[in-house]
Amino acid sequence: MAGLAQGIKSSLRSQDPGPQPLELKQAFTLFQIQYNRSYSNPEEYARRLDIFAHNLAQAQQLEEEDLGTAEFGVTPFSDLTEEEFGRLYGHRRMDGEAPKVGREVGSEEWGESVPPTCDWRKLDGVISSVKKQVPAPVRPSPALGVEGRWGQGPEISSAAPLVQESCSCCWAMAAAGNIEALWGIKYRQSVELSVQELLDCGRCGDGCRGGFVWDAFITVLNNSGLASEKDYPFQGQVKPHRCLAKKRTKVAWIQDFIMLPDNEQKIAWYLATQGPITVTINMKLLKLYKKGVIEATPTSCDPFLVDHSVLLVGFGKSESVADRRAGAAGAQPQSRRSIPFWILKNSWGTKWGEKGYFRLYRGNNTCGITKYPLTARVDQPAKKRPVSCPP
Repeated sequence: MAGLAQGIKSSLRSQDPGPQPLELKQAFTLFQIQYNRSYSNPEEYARRLDIFAHNLAQAQQLEEEDLGTAEFGVTPFSDLTEEEFGRLYGHRRMDGEAPKVGREVGSEEWGESVPPTCDWRKLDGVISSVKKQVPAPVRPSPALGVEGRWGQGPEISSAAPLVQESCSCCWAMAAAGNIEALWGIKYRQSVELSVQELLDCGRCGDGCRGGFVWDAFITVLNNSGLASEKDYPFQGQVKPHRCLAKKRTKVAWIQDFIMLPDNEQKIAWYLATQGPITVTINMKLLKLYKKGVIEATPTSCDPFLVDHSVLLVGFGKSESVADRRAGAAGAQPQSRRSIPFWILKNSWGTKWGEKGYFRLYRGNNTCGITKYPLTARVDQPAKKRPVSCPP
């Protein structure tokens, strides 16, 4: 695959790719089979094949430029353009502002006694299963000689874009995961919370248009808790005025939420001593990510342009690996190093990344991980004392 990508990249540089090689078409067919992709007519097939070729070449370039151990290649998004991918999986609504939440500072404990590793996935009942935020549309296709289906959703015509309906709810899934984890840690009680309630009952009216983690926390506070996923299941779409919060039993509550310091050592301390937190990052490099530790530069992944919320569940350090920077000036040809990393839970299903997770380099604000480190603080609802007028 790497050799094929290199050949495509050279062809694209010449601006005259010509007929696509047989190997590319075979790789594209394997992609269609693996991810259940199908297209409505030969024109659409040809367009997606061309996009696939460009993405394959881009994956090869990303792997060459990455300073960590990340591998890039064919993913569930390899037939999507950058615009389609951003519309499906990022924050569509970026006009909101963070609430006036001061960052937690001043504690003498901050940053002390940080363990070398931490992984909340290893404690039963803390981290729920990996979710998939976008139900894919249905489309018949003669491309593979069968009527293919992507998943549940409205059928779309061959003239329509590949992506028509989507639910940009990474922020809601990250927030629900944060509350689930903290509840499990504090009360030793496993809960799986309703993302759909956060979408239906948010203050902005259409949660599938995108949002931010603080929107989800404010919704939980306004609704006096959050229902279970089983009682209020995920639909991947929002019907106007369809909030059912008052008709559903609450299973978890929060007292407030806080913004952590924009310091990775302090974030690691809080993560290790309190539990998983939400972060919002630049998702540019995730589209074609397969596995390994992403070590990007501000140029390859702008830390100020954050557009995707995920759950931070742990950290660690890789075993000694060959330094990809060995060819740089002054570097030793056989130099080796270990790489500190964050472990993050995504919301794109288990067929993406490392079974739904990914790792980012820890120590240089990779992809803006320190911009919005937010976490709820969970608590049982306070019992109100009866009030009576003195006789």
